[in-house]
Amino acid sequence: MQTIIITGGRTLQGAICPETAKNSVLPLLAASLLCQGTVRLRAVPRLADVETSIALLRAVGAGVQRCGSELLLCAEAPLCGQIPAPLSGAMRSSVFYLAPLLCRVGSVRLPLPGGCRLGPRPVDIHLAGLAALGAAVELEGDAVTLRAPGGLHGADFALRLPSVGATLTLMMAACCAVGTTVLRGAACEPEVADTARFLSQCGAQIQGAGTPTLVIQGAEMLHGTAYTPMPDRIAAATYAAALACAGGEVSIARCRPAYYAAFLSFLQRCGVEIFFGADSVTLRRDPAVPLHGAQTLCANAWPAFATDTAPLAAAVLLCADAPSEIYDALFARRFACAAGFAAMGAACSEQGRRLQMQGGAQLHGAEVSAPDLRGGAALLLAALAAEGTTLLHDAGHLARGYADLPGQLAALGADVR
Repeated sequence: MQTIIITGGRTLQGAICPETAKNSVLPLLAASLLCQGTVRLRAVPRLADVETSIALLRAVGAGVQRCGSELLLCAEAPLCGQIPAPLSGAMRSSVFYLAPLLCRVGSVRLPLPGGCRLGPRPVDIHLAGLAALGAAVELEGDAVTLRAPGGLHGADFALRLPSVGATLTLMMAACCAVGTTVLRGAACEPEVADTARFLSQCGAQIQGAGTPTLVIQGAEMLHGTAYTPMPDRIAAATYAAALACAGGEVSIARCRPAYYAAFLSFLQRCGVEIFFGADSVTLRRDPAVPLHGAQTLCANAWPAFATDTAPLAAAVLLCADAPSEIYDALFARRFACAAGFAAMGAACSEQGRRLQMQGGAQLHGAEVSAPDLRGGAALLLAALAAEGTTLLHDAGHLARGYADLPGQLAALGADVR
C-alpha cells in the first residue's frame, strides 16, 4: 500500500510539461509486434502499465530494451500466443495484444483483462470486429481464444459505439489483413490518430484517422521505425485542474490546447483565466475568489468532455458557488471517488453514472483511499483545496497513469509527499 500525504492551502506557481500519453504508448507497444525490424519509441514514461506491457511483450517472445527514456522493441523471433493471466489481469490494455498476436501467430488466448473498476467494459466490439475479419472466437470461462490459421481478410464493419479500444484493435488487425477494411463509427480521439500515424510510418495504408470512417489497405508485414508519441492530454488536464483547485499561476507547455479544449473551456466557465499559446496555456486563479458552479457536464466520446477528466472536474466543482452535475455516458462507475469527497466534507451524491455536487464545500483533511487511477488523482486535487492534512491511501493506482504526480505538484509548490 502506498500513501500520499497532502497538506492543503498552498497556491501553485511555475511551469510544467506533460509526459507522453499513456493512452498512446500502450497501443503502440502492442502494435510493435506487427513490425519486422526494430521499433524505437522515444520519451516513454515510467508508468506501472508501461512496465506491465514490457513484461507482457517479453512473455510472448519479443525483445525489449530500455535506453534512458527510449524503448527498443524487436519482434522478429517466433512469438507465443498465450498471454499470462497475471499480466492480462493487471491492466485493461492487455486487450490490445489480441490483434497483433492473432496476425503473427495465427492464434491467441487472452484471460479477461483487468484495470480500473469502472463498471462493465465488455470486449464484445473487439471480438465481433475480429470475427468479421475472419477470426474464429471461442469463449471459455474467464478467457477468450481466437484463431485465424489462414490469416485475416478485409471487411466492412460498423462499431455499435465509438470504442477507442475496439477502434485501435481493429485498425491494427486490418493493417495485416488481406484486402481493404472499412471501419464505420470509429472513435476519433487524438490517441487513435496518433496510433494511425505510427502505423502509417511503419508502412500501413490508413485513410480517415480522426474521423468516424477508417479505410485500411492491408499489408503483409510492417517495418520498424522511430516514433515519439503525442503528449498526455489527460495529464495536462490534471495540472490545469490542480491550478483551479489550489489557485496561483501555472503554465502547461508542449501540449496543444486543442487536445483538451473541452476541459479548458469548462475551467474558463468556472472563472479560471486562461491565456493560450500554440502548444501551451497559462492558467491563473485567485484562490480568494470562489469558482462558478451551476455546471452541467456530460462525459462522452471525442470531441466531447473526456471521461478521464470527469473526476478531475468534480474536484474543481466541490467548492464552487452553486450546485453542479456531471454525467458519464461511457462508464457506469466513474465516480467511485465520491465517498472520498464526502469524507473531506463535500456534499455530493453518486447515482450510477451521475455525480451531483452541492458546491460551497469547506473541505478538510481526512483519510481517503484511491478507488482507481483518475479518481485517486481527483482526491489528491481536492486535498490541495482542503484545510489540514489528507492521507490518500492505495495511491499505487496513480502510478499506472502518472510518472510522479506528487513530485510534479510539489515542484509547483504544493505540500505533497
